[in-house]
Amino acid sequence: MKITLLTVGRSTNSHVARLVDHFALRVGRYIDYAVEAVPDVKTTRTTTEEKQREMEGRNILSALRPGDFLWLLDEHGTEYTSREFAREIQRRMAAGVTKRIVFVVGGPYGFSPDVKERSDALISLSRMTFPHEMVPLLFTEQVYRAMTILRGEPYHHD
Repeated sequence: MKITLLTVGRSTNSHVARLVDHFALRVGRYIDYAVEAVPDVKTTRTTTEEKQREMEGRNILSALRPGDFLWLLDEHGTEYTSREFAREIQRRMAAGVTKRIVFVVGGPYGFSPDVKERSDALISLSRMTFPHEMVPLLFTEQVYRAMTILRGEPYHHD
């Protein structure tokens, strides 16, 4: 199985990008993991939030494959502890039905109705708001943490 983190746009902060790469390499010791980006949508003053969500949604949907389990990172999603998240990952892996789990970080205005309709689950990192560029780092670290929890390694402390 493979886990993919799909983001709208790439980070312009090289320090954050290096840290994402650092944790992605760590995750790669346990499971096939990739961080991919769909292009940012070029907007104008007349581009509405709805239109931007729609254009980003088309880009997101075009990056998916049949059979992907789609988990949206959304403020209205389910919040998990690190251990609960690890169990959810383990459950998906053990089911053996899914070849790829795709987690998606949307754009600044969230997800289009088409993407929400295609999604299988919603997950929230927190009820707090984080800078868009930090979410891939926080999420990738949590995937690494989940893998170490599942292996019984001493990275996570309760």
